[in-house]
Amino acid sequence: MLKIEGEAVLNLIPRLDERFAEAVRLLLACQGRVILTGMGKSGFIANKIGATLASTGTPAFFMHPAEGIHGDLGMVVRGDVVIAISNSGETQEIVNLLPSVKRRGVKLISLVGKLDSTLARMSDVALDVSVIEEACPLGLAPTASTTAALAMGDALSVVLLEARDFRKEDFALIHPGGSLGRRLLIKVRDLMHTGREIPKVHQDALMRDAILEITGKKLGVTSVISCGEELVGILTDGDLRRAMERGGDVLLHKVADYMTPEPKVIDEEELAAKALQVMESHSITSLLIVDGGRHVRGIIHLHDILRSGVA
Repeated sequence: MLKIEGEAVLNLIPRLDERFAEAVRLLLACQGRVILTGMGKSGFIANKIGATLASTGTPAFFMHPAEGIHGDLGMVVRGDVVIAISNSGETQEIVNLLPSVKRRGVKLISLVGKLDSTLARMSDVALDVSVIEEACPLGLAPTASTTAALAMGDALSVVLLEARDFRKEDFALIHPGGSLGRRLLIKVRDLMHTGREIPKVHQDALMRDAILEITGKKLGVTSVISCGEELVGILTDGDLRRAMERGGDVLLHKVADYMTPEPKVIDEEELAAKALQVMESHSITSLLIVDGGRHVRGIIHLHDILRSGVA
């Protein structure tokens, strides 16, 4: 069964010809929306293709053909492009739509299994999605034919995506609720702690002062700054534990004796996903954000990123 469906898709490759190119040109020139329509199983395929187009930069929606002839044709206006899917090309509900579609001056692209069908003849561009056989052993249920139509629709969507120079950032803008959208939209500045929330001690301060700062700000670290307020290091609760293990009166030592110099930092305009990548690669849980003068502007913790849903 899978071999039959796979061959149905592979057989489409030689059909990506001038007719396919013309369909792409019509869709790129579309000043309105792309309306997908199809009946039965073809309707499900049309709905999916419409969703793929809409999510990749081509405004599109599905119109049920039976509803179309009972008022929904009002959604179709001059400047739109209709893509109709029918394996036979003679589906009555689709054929009934065609006169009204043509009267509106709307361009019509069809995905059909028979190029001599009514739908194909009335189309501005008819794309051949015919198959040698269905995967259904009875040869009745649409299987390979719907797979072929879906693949052709995906091919149109991808070519349009590339022609529009549609990028990951564009995809994220229309998928803000998904994890991909969050990964591509949320920046460090959206999550970082600023102002009084930033843990900060002077390099000449005593370790006991650093402990109070780390405990009070509850981020497990504190930045260490110079007299000029520039970042010179970072002190983590891990540094404290290691200092305690070495013994001695740690609390009366200066922070500079135990801090980690030249800590990892990140720009506030970087994506939060990039901050997470840096943390994971260096096995750390916090990153400091500094300006061009190495003054600390903020801090972002691993938990901030996890709570945002970026990970």
